[in-house]
Formats: sequence, C-alpha cells, structure tokens
Amino acid sequence: MKGATFLTTLQKLGIMPTFSRPSVSNDNPYSESMFKTLKYTPSYPSKPFDSVVEARIWCETFVTWYNHQHCHSSIGFVTPVQRHLLQDKEILEKRHRVYEKAKAANPRRWSGSTRNWYFTKEVHLNPNKAKVNNIADKVSAERHSG
Repeated sequence: MKGATFLTTLQKLGIMPTFSRPSVSNDNPYSESMFKTLKYTPSYPSKPFDSVVEARIWCETFVTWYNHQHCHSSIGFVTPVQRHLLQDKEILEKRHRVYEKAKAANPRRWSGSTRNWYFTKEVHLNPNKAKVNNIADKVSAERHSG
C-alpha cells in the first residue's frame, strides 16, 4: 500500500496519524520500546494473520513474553514485571555483589570496572546524554562513598 493511500485509509477510519521525528518523540518510551522489539523479534510472522483471532493470540503471547521473560537493557536487564513488582533493586544489588566478588577472585580477568548494575529511577526514550552521564557519576560516587 502506498503512503498516500495508507494516509487516506487512516483518515477514512478516523485515525489521526502522528508524524514524530527521531529524537523528538513525545510518545511513551515503554510502548515505543515494545513496538520496536515486536517488529524485530524472530517470531514476528512473515505472512499476514489468517484471522483477527490468530493475530490476538500471537500478540497476547508476545506481550506475555515481553513482560515476563524479556530482559530490558535500559532497566538493568530485568523484566517489566520485576520492575513493576519493585524486585529490580534487589536483583541489581545482588548482581553487583556477584560481579564484585568475581572481580576480587580473579582481578586479571577485569580490565576496568564491572558492568553497571545500578538502579535506574527514570527511563527515557531519547535521554540527554550529558544528564544520563551526570546521574550515573552521582550514583557511582554515592555507592563508593558509603
């Protein structure tokens, strides 16, 4: 379907398209992340669904996997369910301890610091890199001072 035809179809259906530009999105970063993962997941169907029911079943399966099994890099490789249930801080602290213990046991294996397992309070779709670095530096300083 050509772009103009698609736009006309959306308008006939009463759907208002958005024209977000990269790095200027005001959309929900969580849903944007989910849609990107959905589009690039290996199980994404190569052919159209045979029915709405089939599409719903596939989407329900995907969303369950996405929320309960898929570890998200922006929240420290925990699942959204772990984050929602406030389990992520404990999981990340445990990972940090495990990595520090491994580093102490075999320091030559590590060229620098271990992976950043610090809790991320806020997640943004297009974060300001300077702000992100300042927050990470502050968290690191707090962790090492106490």
